Amino acid sequence: MHENEGPIVPQKTVHARITEEIVAAIAAGAPEFEMPWHGSGLQRGRPVNAASRIPYRGVNILALWIAAEKKGFHTGTWATYRQWSALDAQVRKGETGSLIVFFKEIERRARVEETGEETTENYLVARASWVFNADQVKGWRNPPVTQSNPPQVLAKAEAFIQAIGADIRTGADMACYFPEQDYIEVPDRERFIGTATSSATESFYATVLHELTHWTGHKRRLDRDLSTRFGNGAYAMEELVAELGAAFLCADLGVTNSPRSDHAAYVGNWIKVLGSDPRAIFLASARAGAAVDYLTGLQPGPRAMTH
Repeated sequence: MHENEGPIVPQKTVHARITEEIVAAIAAGAPEFEMPWHGSGLQRGRPVNAASRIPYRGVNILALWIAAEKKGFHTGTWATYRQWSALDAQVRKGETGSLIVFFKEIERRARVEETGEETTENYLVARASWVFNADQVKGWRNPPVTQSNPPQVLAKAEAFIQAIGADIRTGADMACYFPEQDYIEVPDRERFIGTATSSATESFYATVLHELTHWTGHKRRLDRDLSTRFGNGAYAMEELVAELGAAFLCADLGVTNSPRSDHAAYVGNWIKVLGSDPRAIFLASARAGAAVDYLTGLQPGPRAMTH
């Protein structure tokens, strides 16, 4: 051991410390969680128009969130049929649109009874419009994002992820693991940005490691319940497991030196879903530790993450 190195600490003890720090951050009031990539989808952010890149407003936000949840869409990008055509994309045959409302300004001429003079007045008329989600079209891909501080490539983390051999596909609007097909989707690396709570590099690797923790829950691996829908207790528990797994792995791989505040904020949100059950985070921590052990066991040679 080099002189500047601390004592070797068992890995599970490190994970327990991280869990305790996240609990402390939640108790102290973790900041609002920010999703670490451009774009939006479902509960991850506001729906965005593919043509203008402007987020939808007002009641249309709720309408498109509900439509995406009901129809199982994994992207928050929408446009009308004509807008998709202008973007050289084609709405698939048989797809149905989702209803939104827009307001059009109408100019109307009126005559003043007292003077007989003509005047003009403007008023807003509500019009219905139908939009299609990016999941319903073919031939479209998110435009590349240029930023001044893109995510760095961390050799240790890259080698760890590659050694696992999971099917990870890029180019999506949001990150997601599909247990039935057993693959992971993530946005392109350059779409990850720094936020008030993390750097672009931390955001990218934390997201991939979060989805890899979900990947361990497949029935052929650790066989956790991955079949539940958004918002219920089992779903919340699995999200706790995945985010704690990401926190553990970020520390193990040197992506972060300590748990990021957005780990705590994300975990805190799901604890609320579980009714503030004080046991939830510790049960999730144990499952996350088992997931990390599984992923570590897929690495070549001796255990790569001992402390």
